Amino acid sequence: MTHHPRIKIGVIGAGKIGALHAKVLGKTQGFELCAVCDTNLWRAQFAAWQCNTVPSRDYRDVIAKSDAVIVAVPTPLHREVGLAVLNAGRHCLIEKPIASSVEEAKELLAAAEANKLVLMVGHVERFNPVVLEAIKHIRQPRFITVERLGPYDPRMNHIGVVLDLMIHDLDILLTLVGSPVQSLEAVGAHLLSPHEDIANVRVRFKSGCIADLTASRISLDRCRKLRVFQKDSYISLDYASTALKIYKKRTAVIKSLKDIDILRPKFPKTEPLRNEHEHFLDCIRHNRKPWPSGEHGIEALKLALQISEELERYEVSDYAEARSLIPPWAHDLGRIAKTVGKDILRSD
Repeated sequence: MTHHPRIKIGVIGAGKIGALHAKVLGKTQGFELCAVCDTNLWRAQFAAWQCNTVPSRDYRDVIAKSDAVIVAVPTPLHREVGLAVLNAGRHCLIEKPIASSVEEAKELLAAAEANKLVLMVGHVERFNPVVLEAIKHIRQPRFITVERLGPYDPRMNHIGVVLDLMIHDLDILLTLVGSPVQSLEAVGAHLLSPHEDIANVRVRFKSGCIADLTASRISLDRCRKLRVFQKDSYISLDYASTALKIYKKRTAVIKSLKDIDILRPKFPKTEPLRNEHEHFLDCIRHNRKPWPSGEHGIEALKLALQISEELERYEVSDYAEARSLIPPWAHDLGRIAKTVGKDILRSD
């Protein structure tokens, strides 16, 4: 059995996502968590204390002592921090979306290629065990529906719900369908932030597949579901509970429910973030292109930005009659969000 030295890795950004990365990395064999950085030193210290590592306030210190770096800062800082990591010769796992613009994303990709480094995008939902299993059963989908709903988080009001939440599903959608986008329609509304907080999108692919996606961050309940309809089966997937059901036709003509098999595939219920880290580690050690590569990150970003442009044309909250659609509690949340200190927005 080949013995590999542990790879020193640092985390830049100790917000909710960065702290979670640090916590999981501290228990992942093959990595040595050497530092956690945040402009809010208290936050960095707390995350470092939880993971028995060193806090830092300057991301350049983390880069200097690392072989690889996870970038979990707000999206507008991805280009600056990501380029510093890559140009210093460090492998980089950068949280989704890869950057604020396609141009910035291409700069990151070019830096990774020039320095022959791994650039992986944190589309962690790809590593959800239920997704890994479902992919084995999906062939030429005809219709896909996706719901991703959750409560408002003031930390993310610097981007809209499409770049915040829906981009997970756009990345998976592009992977499942494997066909260029032909057209799309989108409508949304901003209720609690300067950007859209709810969006509904219909994407038509050249293959003929149609996908309907809904993303909301003004829901009191959490929901993360994907349903796939194809020629001989219907696949229902719940990201949160890692539940998977497959309804499959036994015969060409369905006369009763007895002509349908209901399958519940068994698969290991592994931690998505740990799966992501282990894949990153494998790519570094064996010089492999990551599954959610920089190129994949750019394609998901392009589609997300195209949707965002469409949403600007059809912003329902611009119309007075749309106010009746806003629930009373949303007004209160909006006032609360405005009182939250700027410090909370410094890290994802």
